[in-house]
Amino acid sequence: MNIDWIHFTPWSSLAGGLLIGAAAAAFILFNGRIAGISGILGGLLRPSGGDVGWRIAFLLGLVGAPLAYALFAALPTATVAAGELTLIVAGLLVGVGTRYGAGCTSGHGVCGLSRQSPRSLAATAAFMLAGFATVFVVRHLLG
Repeated sequence: MNIDWIHFTPWSSLAGGLLIGAAAAAFILFNGRIAGISGILGGLLRPSGGDVGWRIAFLLGLVGAPLAYALFAALPTATVAAGELTLIVAGLLVGVGTRYGAGCTSGHGVCGLSRQSPRSLAATAAFMLAGFATVFVVRHLLG
């Protein structure tokens, strides 16, 4: 295993993690809602009265934050080493997984673990183990 020391950013990563944690804590404290993206987006697909505005504002913030950042610094270049069909299939699998898992990695991993939810602990462990297994298979067995 090699570490890309040029792009190793522990302080930026720590700051980002602290900001995500603080935002999730503030969201549940002030709104009584979990900051799980699949639940927020899913609520727009089956809206209930008075529930749409904050969901749209949250999602606009997710899109707007990198755009605001780009005003002050260059955004990192993103490269995806997969074809369009692979990305479509992967996106659909993630969507199905969030339905079966009753939430996404952000909801379970950030918000659920901080609330000491046993279901979130099991879900996060399953996400991580599946990720480890996928990387192992792709890198070492399919090579």
